[in-house]
Amino acid sequence: MKLGVMASLFAGKPLEAVVALCADHGLDAIELPVGAYPGKHYFDPAKVLASAREQERIRGLLRDHNLELSAVAVHGNPVHPNRRIARAHHAEYETAVKLARKLGTDVVITFSGCPGGSPRDTMPNWVTCPWPSEFSEILAYQWDRVLVPYWTAQAKLCAKHGVRTAWEAHPGFCVYNTDTIIRLSDRAMRASGLRSKPLLGANLDPSHLFWQGIDPVLAARELGERGLLFHCHAKDTELDRHEGPLNGYLDARPYTDLRHRSWTFRTCGYGHGHEFWKPFISMIRRYGNGHTLSIEHEDAMMSVDEGFSRAVNFLREAMIEESAPTPWWT
Repeated sequence: MKLGVMASLFAGKPLEAVVALCADHGLDAIELPVGAYPGKHYFDPAKVLASAREQERIRGLLRDHNLELSAVAVHGNPVHPNRRIARAHHAEYETAVKLARKLGTDVVITFSGCPGGSPRDTMPNWVTCPWPSEFSEILAYQWDRVLVPYWTAQAKLCAKHGVRTAWEAHPGFCVYNTDTIIRLSDRAMRASGLRSKPLLGANLDPSHLFWQGIDPVLAARELGERGLLFHCHAKDTELDRHEGPLNGYLDARPYTDLRHRSWTFRTCGYGHGHEFWKPFISMIRRYGNGHTLSIEHEDAMMSVDEGFSRAVNFLREAMIEESAPTPWWT
């Protein structure tokens, strides 16, 4: 397994400084943001796509620091009911798909997106229950008329360029848990008519699962069994022992309201200890030694440098790095 970082947290630094920092921390991989919500801090992806020289420069920079490109990140909402936003996010996603292989990865990370509740809506509508019946009608519209047709076309785009799309399950978008990852992948792949291994799968981020009551270890197993475990983020969540039982975990208060929120993103080890992270990493390991655990730091209590360094040091103890031997005890 490889330990990497989602490089958006170093926005403001040049790419040369970021890869040097990763090398100094002994990382094996880096995930580069190339548009939509993560931004494009290090280069213009469209210009790099048009320049073989720039592609080689970036590949060489990573190679010189012994870093693998684990994925390109273009988390967005390409099915947004605001057509201007949808077009912009789709264009950046399409550029990422075409660019990924040229930079050395076959994984493009994004969100599934969330449409409106009808063709007339102007804002996304995330449905969390089937009743009253209008909510079930919204879900039927979103899945049958928007999501499945859109991602069917993108599966064909991925096949053409030899890449896989890894959705990050995230509340607020139609793919937010294990079941929705599996259902959208199955429906879009079937509709595409492609006879291949799944090209639409998961970037598994446990931080978004904890506060939904999902066990990320079980999610990793289910996705791994179905061949949908493409990439993993390493980010933790602290569940407040007072606010959660009092108000539940559907919490729309600002992320900075640390005194009142039911849950908060934390650096790895500050929400859950090795009693979670070691079994989680072991479960990922079951489905291949090539997976990357990419640190994503969004801890409002820690600086970028401290949160990143603490995550690296914590995860190093849990990582399984060497290839498994032939059992010597049998």
